[in-house]
Amino acid sequence: MESRAVSLAIRVGTGLVLACLYVPLLIVVIYSFNNSVSQTWPITSFTTRYYFFAWHDPDVRTALATSLTVALIATLLAFFLGSLAAFAVHRFRFFGRNTVSFVLVLPIALPGILTGIALNTAFNNYAIPFGVLTIILGHTTFCIVVVYNNVLARLRRTGGSQVEASMDLGADGWQTFRYITWPVIRTAVIAGMLLAFALSFDEIVVTNFTSGTELTIPKFIYNNLRQPRNRPVVNVVAVVVLLVMFIPVYIAQRLAGAEAGTAAGRRATLRSETEPGL
Repeated sequence: MESRAVSLAIRVGTGLVLACLYVPLLIVVIYSFNNSVSQTWPITSFTTRYYFFAWHDPDVRTALATSLTVALIATLLAFFLGSLAAFAVHRFRFFGRNTVSFVLVLPIALPGILTGIALNTAFNNYAIPFGVLTIILGHTTFCIVVVYNNVLARLRRTGGSQVEASMDLGADGWQTFRYITWPVIRTAVIAGMLLAFALSFDEIVVTNFTSGTELTIPKFIYNNLRQPRNRPVVNVVAVVVLLVMFIPVYIAQRLAGAEAGTAAGRRATLRSETEPGL
């Protein structure tokens, strides 16, 4: 049993870590309502006019449309390629299987600047014009990892007996996938896609090397943060990014929690059926 002092120290440490993470975000939200251009504290008057200015700023609207387009397409590509790769690695035994798995995971482990430089060099070598397409290709490289890891982890926790039983009963491949495999991996796929969308929407390092003149929301924030008169609008855009990021991450976390609860319920039901004394 841990002592009361250790328990208190853990709680205090946890509180300090959470404060370091979330207090600056709270300050950004408060500053988005600051009536003054200067970032002074305490704030003397509040306004919502900068939300109006941000919404009607053509650069903000263009950047938002680009970020959403890139994130959606990169997420769909990651879903398709990451899921196929996870099934291939899980179901088949072939030469270089571990190497393929390592190569798929590597982009998210490497520093973003290295990935950005490598992609920039490749696009220049093959004379691919920089724009939305190159941003999508760059984002897909690390979005695939999220979907791949989620789907592969779920497949490894799922036994193959159900699939074999379905095939023995005469179901074809599509029927087996639709009624057996998809219900099992559905939440993992959706959670992976939501996390991939969140990662793509706020990516700045790889985007800087692959975007050319295209403007995304992170690039808009980076370009205008150094201009004092634009900071109120930057604060508003940062709040929008927080909201866009919060929604998919929260849903993904809820899906993971619901799946864990369902799995625990199934185990409890199985135990009660196999151990009548419980």
